[in-house]
Amino acid sequence: MVDPSQGLHEKMDVAVSKGVVEAVEKSISPDLALEWLDAPDLVVTPGLVDLHVHVYPGVSHYGTEPDPYCVWKGATTVLDAGSSGAHTFEGFRRHVINTSATRILAFLNISSMGMISPSVGELEDIRFADVDRAIDVCERNRDVIRGVKVRLSKSIVGENGLLPLELAKRVASAVKMPLMVHPGNTPSPLPEILAELERGDILTHCYHGSEQGILNRDGVVIDEVLEAKRRGVVFDVGHGMGSFSFDVAAKALAQGFHPTTISTDLHYYNTFGPVHDLATTMTKFLTLGMSLDDVVAKTTTTPAQVLREDKNLGTLRQGSAADIVVFGFKEGRYELVDALGKTVMSERLLTPVAVVRAGKVHTSDLKLNGRRIIRAPR
Repeated sequence: MVDPSQGLHEKMDVAVSKGVVEAVEKSISPDLALEWLDAPDLVVTPGLVDLHVHVYPGVSHYGTEPDPYCVWKGATTVLDAGSSGAHTFEGFRRHVINTSATRILAFLNISSMGMISPSVGELEDIRFADVDRAIDVCERNRDVIRGVKVRLSKSIVGENGLLPLELAKRVASAVKMPLMVHPGNTPSPLPEILAELERGDILTHCYHGSEQGILNRDGVVIDEVLEAKRRGVVFDVGHGMGSFSFDVAAKALAQGFHPTTISTDLHYYNTFGPVHDLATTMTKFLTLGMSLDDVVAKTTTTPAQVLREDKNLGTLRQGSAADIVVFGFKEGRYELVDALGKTVMSERLLTPVAVVRAGKVHTSDLKLNGRRIIRAPR
């Protein structure tokens, strides 16, 4: 069991009852259980928490189906990062959040239409940034809305510069929720953006390879980035289709600048590569030299803390939600690809073989390297 929230990295058994963790002990008799998963020589972690996905299919052009790519792949809780805005959130809640096996939380887009069009930026017309309506929707949906999202790329904001960020901050401040900012190819320098972020706010796509990144021309992490992290700004990976560079990540890691959280930016255009799922993104950071415990922490305990859900999610403490992943490593030669097309090779691929969400078993692949994982009903 690897559970950073409890400092655990040892052989343990976990018992589940009525959707919550009943006990974590050195040995629990299977005679007490109605069914059990036998997972010797595998890795058991809390259910993964992916801090950046897009799962509003049929409305957002980025939207992908949540369950096949999230809970079935180990991400029992995900945060949809701005697919919906004030005018489209109700449909998102009614038809996706309320009907999915995956636990879905959301950051509301400051643009009231959300991320609908691939050809028209949602903030090119600043009238879509309806502050009062966004505040109202956040207040009425506090159980699932956890913050405000703004995308600041030139293609998104047009000639509006940092005005969308100012309006998003106004909403976040009013409802006392964090802000998530999408940088990269922004019309404003990154230091100006970071100066507006406060403790608990999130800068996603932290290892992108576009203009206005975290490195200077010499490949050194800029002072403003280091200062922002010291004051509590969250630096999230948000891999995506165009927002993760092996080179940028490797240079930053070599300087001791690790991401706060590891997430996928999973969406319709990258589920068949280069992202695939959160476990594949985790494998990339293992290949870059991070430890298993650190990678698990940045996909369980830490994102749960960012969402202020760490008492219930991202942990296997007694009384927490019974969200559990059984992992193994597939052996072979695997080509891992970043968002710029660069590849690295890995001899192991972290693979979920069974997933438990609120006490219910979801299985993606009960075989690993030719060996069957036993699920035994009573």
